[in-house]
Amino acid sequence: MHINGHTRVFLVLGHPVGQVRAPEVFNPLFLAHGVDAVLVPADVAPAQLGDFVRGAFSAANVGGLWLTIPHKAAVLDLLDRVDPLGTRAGAVNAVRRQSDGSLDGGLFDGIGLVKSLDHLGVATAGRRVLLVGTGGAGMAIAVSLAERALGTLDLFDAVPGRAIALAQRLQEDARCPVRAAPSSDPASYDVVVHATPLGLQTDDPLPFDVSRLDPAATVIDILMKPYATPLQRACDARGIVCHPGFEMLAQQVPDYLQFFGYPEIAAAVQGDLDPVRRSLRALV
Repeated sequence: MHINGHTRVFLVLGHPVGQVRAPEVFNPLFLAHGVDAVLVPADVAPAQLGDFVRGAFSAANVGGLWLTIPHKAAVLDLLDRVDPLGTRAGAVNAVRRQSDGSLDGGLFDGIGLVKSLDHLGVATAGRRVLLVGTGGAGMAIAVSLAERALGTLDLFDAVPGRAIALAQRLQEDARCPVRAAPSSDPASYDVVVHATPLGLQTDDPLPFDVSRLDPAATVIDILMKPYATPLQRACDARGIVCHPGFEMLAQQVPDYLQFFGYPEIAAAVQGDLDPVRRSLRALV
């Protein structure tokens, strides 16, 4: 890539950022479509988030921010407007600056997850779904899943009260029953979505007991690592279908491009996501 004084800069904020894959997807897209822009990761500790966001947007050539663990919810206090999904979830994963200097937040994790389920052929209508982890990404996924005609949507989080609060918030407008699960036990569920950080390290413990999964269950592990996570390895050992989070990211790409002001590229990418998938497969 040829970076110059006119290059529009985007940043992915996280802590840590070793798991971040977005630059390896979006930078080739910018290059392929002749866009003078670059996306780079920035490891920002939670205590520094506010100062960093304000400082970053003081630079005229910073076009926007991607947000990942653990900043998706914390950044809301810095925003002037949030889209409906972000408002319901209490989290965003993208921030852009308007011409008047105000900041908008958008949420695409949940959209990407449900679009990936459709692409992968994972049926959800009338099915029992368990979501393990209701942090930033988990909240987004819960909001989008609640808009589907599931049999039930059960939420579990190791942080006391978090899943209960989210279930109560979503139930009013949900198309299916949304409940807080008493544990992460995956028994009797048709689809289990894992949305915790467990698996970012190769020696992390499993987020739930894989031996309790029904043989026909499908697991979605939203983590994107260049190796199989402990959960993916455990599911493989049992013959359980477990999809990593790469398709979830692929399905979000057009939404990010649209949000950041590239509608023509968004339409082209949406029409053919295979180049994005090939980029992601090359990371594995």
